[in-house]
Amino acid sequence: MAVVLGVGALAAVGTAALTAGALSVYAARTVITPPSRRPDDIPILRVDLAARIIVLGATLDSRLPGEYSLWFAGDTGHAVLGDIIDSDERTVTRRLLRVNFGALERARHGRFSGWVYLAPEELGVRSREVSIATPLGDAPAWHVPAAWDETDRPADNPRWVIQVHGRAVRRAETIRAVPVFADHGYDSLLISYRNDGDAPRSPDHRYALGDREWRDVEAALRFAVAHGAREIVLMGWSMGGATVLQTLTRSAYRTYIRGVVLDSPVVDWLVTLDFQAASRRLPRIVRFGVFTLFRERWGRFFTGLAEPLDFERLDFVARAREIEVPVLLLHSDDDGFVPSDASRALAAARPDVVQLEVFQVARHTKLWNYDRERWERVVGDWLAALRPQSSREPDA
Repeated sequence: MAVVLGVGALAAVGTAALTAGALSVYAARTVITPPSRRPDDIPILRVDLAARIIVLGATLDSRLPGEYSLWFAGDTGHAVLGDIIDSDERTVTRRLLRVNFGALERARHGRFSGWVYLAPEELGVRSREVSIATPLGDAPAWHVPAAWDETDRPADNPRWVIQVHGRAVRRAETIRAVPVFADHGYDSLLISYRNDGDAPRSPDHRYALGDREWRDVEAALRFAVAHGAREIVLMGWSMGGATVLQTLTRSAYRTYIRGVVLDSPVVDWLVTLDFQAASRRLPRIVRFGVFTLFRERWGRFFTGLAEPLDFERLDFVARAREIEVPVLLLHSDDDGFVPSDASRALAAARPDVVQLEVFQVARHTKLWNYDRERWERVVGDWLAALRPQSSREPDA
């Protein structure tokens, strides 16, 4: 009997280990594999196009005040929603500002997004489509000059901002930041990068969480410098924040960078991934398995990553002393995807160069949408306080 029980116990342990291993592989691949589309998680209960109202199921996102995108029908439709008109425990009624494309009246589910503009021209500004020569090939970008000269060309300008979008979105996410930078005399370069659906794919078609994407930002820096930029601000959103921090410390063109703005950034990937695993109630052994798969070279057979990820290099709380330019951090404590803990820790570690602006209920990368006036005031005041710095030619 003891032998039978022992065999049964070993079988149970083996089954549990296999289950944990399978969950680890699934969770790891979910993080680094670009999704074909994101899930529609908000019920659409009623649409009245004539009255320009929409009734949604009540969620943390749909209850947020402000102006937002609503993607629907598997991202084949897009609308822009305005203020909340009415709400109760189950529903939220909002103003319907416009439907860009798709049959909203037939949609049953959608998802909220912070990027309400699909092209810079929706701001009433002129832009030009340019190509950035990245290590993987040409990647499209929008160049939005702060001014145009008498020959109808972008005016010479040494001040540029390079905008880096987040995970599983595209460069349109960053359009909303153009006006405040233009008001302070900055050309905007809104870039794409590997595996985002616009730029060329990497051979492994996997996110490297900023550990390789920074090379495409460096290519954008090279482009900006070649077109007259000498005082550059990098701005990163979510995973774009992690990518910007890698660029700041690893690029040959980093001497042109005067400052960094980060919205809902990933400052330490271990903190972020552990938070996301805990929110999904994954056991600790699964979390350990995910980190191991990312770190070890043999993990590529399960994740598809071409190279292991260096989490020490991706931890900018530990690397705080390496930051040499002013940084503005904007983060909401209820982010839901990227906890504000690491942003707070970085600000505490480097109060000499890091300014932290904390929101309470703005969710992830929706701070501008939640309180546009406050967001633009904080960013504008920070830009105005940047002191001119001399730039030298890059070392490489």
